Amino acid sequence: MFEQTFKNIDDILHKDAGCGSELDYVEQTSWVLFLKYLDDLERDKATEAELSGKTYTPIIAPEYQWTIWATPKLANGLIDHNALTGDDLADFVNIQLFPYLKKFKTSADSADTIEYKIGEIFSELKNRIQSGYNLREVINRIDELRFRTHAEKHEMSHLYEDKIKNMGNAGRNGGEYYTPRPLIKTIVKVVAPQIGNTIYDGAVGSAGFLCEAFEYLKHSKTLTTTDVVTLQKKTFYGKEKKSLAYIIGTMNMILHGVEAPNIVHTNTLAENLADIQEKDRYDVVLANPPFGGKERAEVQQNFPIRTGETASLFLQHFIKILKAGGKAGVVIKNTFLSNTDNASIALRKQLLENCNLHTVLDLPGGTFTGAGVKTVVLFFEKGSATQNVWFYQLNLDRNLGKTNALNEKDLEEFVELQKTKAESENSWSIAVKDIDQSTFDLSAKNPNKKEEAALRQPTDILAAMKALDEESAAILDSILDLL
Repeated sequence: MFEQTFKNIDDILHKDAGCGSELDYVEQTSWVLFLKYLDDLERDKATEAELSGKTYTPIIAPEYQWTIWATPKLANGLIDHNALTGDDLADFVNIQLFPYLKKFKTSADSADTIEYKIGEIFSELKNRIQSGYNLREVINRIDELRFRTHAEKHEMSHLYEDKIKNMGNAGRNGGEYYTPRPLIKTIVKVVAPQIGNTIYDGAVGSAGFLCEAFEYLKHSKTLTTTDVVTLQKKTFYGKEKKSLAYIIGTMNMILHGVEAPNIVHTNTLAENLADIQEKDRYDVVLANPPFGGKERAEVQQNFPIRTGETASLFLQHFIKILKAGGKAGVVIKNTFLSNTDNASIALRKQLLENCNLHTVLDLPGGTFTGAGVKTVVLFFEKGSATQNVWFYQLNLDRNLGKTNALNEKDLEEFVELQKTKAESENSWSIAVKDIDQSTFDLSAKNPNKKEEAALRQPTDILAAMKALDEESAAILDSILDLL
């Protein structure tokens, strides 16, 4: 049901003058979907309160509740034909609803409440659906959805992820927001966070790493009441520079079940590394920072190793912001392992001396749909120098692409072998003492990979063909002799 509803909404928005791309479809679907989700959440909380003999005070004032302005119902359950539509609906949303919801940012008790997040979301968003008639159709479609059961919420969040994935096809750098979920799940599995850890992504995008870490921890044990509060309030932290990504990430976490995500709208790299104190540090870092960007000189001054490469600045930030003993799984371009510029050499040296870079996963081209760059995942722990690095090269018997994406089964061997750092045709280890101490080159060169059989020379092929012809002729002659 969710899938067809999303498709129908895209068809409606495609007709609207205010929505020109998949990014607009996701953004506009998001705020309507969020308000419907919020209404179902409030009803669930009211039911829980009633069952325990308490009273529940709704977050949203009556006149701004979904069932009043969006979908007033008749006795038969159908939407009242007098419900707002056309210019009346557009005016209500733009002039009354959005300004009302924005005020939550200043009226909320604290930043770690869902009220504050509502205010932040509607301070950043604008209603781009110009036709109130199109908006009415979208609302009617969204109202058909239910988020009451765990299965419904899971299906909806999964399909919302698919919509975010499609943003990569829409230009405007939409692909920056999406890391393949099978890869994220594998990184989370290998890093293996525990309840009580603080988990951080400084390039949060659509919050895929934080959502998957939440799912992992939620199913890691039978949760106590304290565990639930810990996961909701004291576990997941992120920063995001871009407005749309920040909004999508915040809503994605809320739709996955984290009511007040600790995601901040800020430029992570504008923070001076020297200002990071122990209280600012985290137990776990999970991230796929943007690569290929060029940062301005004033941003580079925040880092001891000056470079314009965005991903290299993020890596410095992640090393600094990890607690001693903290663990990380970070995606980065594979050229980081071998670049010969001074900044790359200095950063590799710092990583090897300050952290235990225990695992490098070398990914094939096409892992990131629409991006031709090859990437690796660095798994490291802060606090002790690296002695040995275990490499795994993911070799697949197919080319990856939009219709042939990476899946979890592709990564099963890596997860299994990584536990013991075993050698195989696809995996090997190197000792840091054996690498070039002037460049710290960590190129992923697999010594165990079977060499492809060399192509034969044309003269050899002709000779073999001649021999086969002569053999066939001899067999034929012997048969004729017997006749």
